[in-house]
Amino acid sequence: MRKILLLWLLALLPLCAYSQARELPDFTELVEKAGPAVVNISTAQTARAHPRLPQMPDLDENDPFFEFFRRFAPQNPGQAPHEFSTRSLGSGFIISADGFILTNAHVVDGADEITVRLTDKREFKAKVIGADKRTDVALIRIDAAGLPVVKLGDPNKLKVGEWVLAIGSPFGFDNTVTAGIVSGKARSLPQENLVPFIQTDAAVNPGNSGGPLFNLRGEVVGINSQIYSRTGGYMGLSFAIPIDIALDVQNQLRSAGRVSRGRIGVVIQEVTKDLADSFGLPKPLGALVNAVEKGGPAEKAGVEVSDIIIKFDGKSVGSSSELPRIVGATKPGSKVGMQVWRKGASKDLTVTVGEIPADNLAAREGKRSKPAELAANRLGLVLSDLSEAQRKELNIDSGVIVDDVRGQPRGDLHKGDIILALIHKGVNTEAKSVAQFNKVLNAIDKSATITLQVRRGENQSFVTIKGLNGK
Repeated sequence: MRKILLLWLLALLPLCAYSQARELPDFTELVEKAGPAVVNISTAQTARAHPRLPQMPDLDENDPFFEFFRRFAPQNPGQAPHEFSTRSLGSGFIISADGFILTNAHVVDGADEITVRLTDKREFKAKVIGADKRTDVALIRIDAAGLPVVKLGDPNKLKVGEWVLAIGSPFGFDNTVTAGIVSGKARSLPQENLVPFIQTDAAVNPGNSGGPLFNLRGEVVGINSQIYSRTGGYMGLSFAIPIDIALDVQNQLRSAGRVSRGRIGVVIQEVTKDLADSFGLPKPLGALVNAVEKGGPAEKAGVEVSDIIIKFDGKSVGSSSELPRIVGATKPGSKVGMQVWRKGASKDLTVTVGEIPADNLAAREGKRSKPAELAANRLGLVLSDLSEAQRKELNIDSGVIVDDVRGQPRGDLHKGDIILALIHKGVNTEAKSVAQFNKVLNAIDKSATITLQVRRGENQSFVTIKGLNGK
């Protein structure tokens, strides 16, 4: 009898295995339908490099080779830089039949030329409609019609453990398909507090950036954006931007060329259990205010240091990482209610939401046409004005920021430096705006020597430049 039972169980094993196999998802139909709407994006950018020449070795003067190297080794390592072209790869997906494509901002950032290749091998030149670095979302367009498009889903309906599929071009391999599950939702990453990332274990590698993340219904629920890696390759942790956030960004980029976000001017931190106990809060939640911007929206609303913001515009703030997202999604200029926990009790306040200064990476046509203020000046510097918030943060009254250094560098100036003043013939002129600074600069003779007062980080220094470009 035992032998018969054993044989019966053995006979059932293939059926059990077959049943389990049938429960695993079949992605073939999804890939066939959605794959043609996923594109390969390649970009070209012109870069500059200074040649590295061999230097004279550290030899004793009595060494027989000392005189040889002294006479024949290059003595001027500062040769003019040479230009070369760099290329990068990414992915994207078509959201409208007339050529609008979503991808990552970092895929197209700084590109001089963007080429989009479809699965049928057709290639198109693309132009950037707009890009938002804070969410890493970009909207580009190709001149085509009747294109295949993706279906869009609701990332809020995703469940942890649900199957998802990524399609992209890792390392240039077009339409590569990888599958995994949702590992987590609403993940906060360092320096990325405006996006509640979807975490998956679908294999994502360089070149997948900007590609879609699908659910089993064939709907795009996210844009693959980042990986956690110690090697540069896939290690099981991939992060995607929820598609609803990306769509809101692209709507603003398409209509206004920029993204408008709210701010209230506070520095916050997470509320731990110990902090909640010390503040008399029943459980750890909200965002603890540890600094308030002087003259900012929060200060005007009556927010104080040590307040815990527990509600904003009717939305509960479960953790400190949620507040920037809620505030950022609030229309600047609107008056909203805010609830704080202060001295063991809740208190209602009303705040008029301010606006986060827009990124310089905004709407661009063709080959990145720029306003006159963003063109390089006689020093080869691309400058932009400081916002009111930046001046307050830096505690300065005036200044212009260096966005880029082009051509032959003039003096020791770097991207991110802030020029406070220009000194010429003993006259100190504050840099109040880009237009005013360039006007003063253009009036100076090309053989003149000028000095710039520059702030770099927390330090200030004077940079002297002998001789200017142009007239």
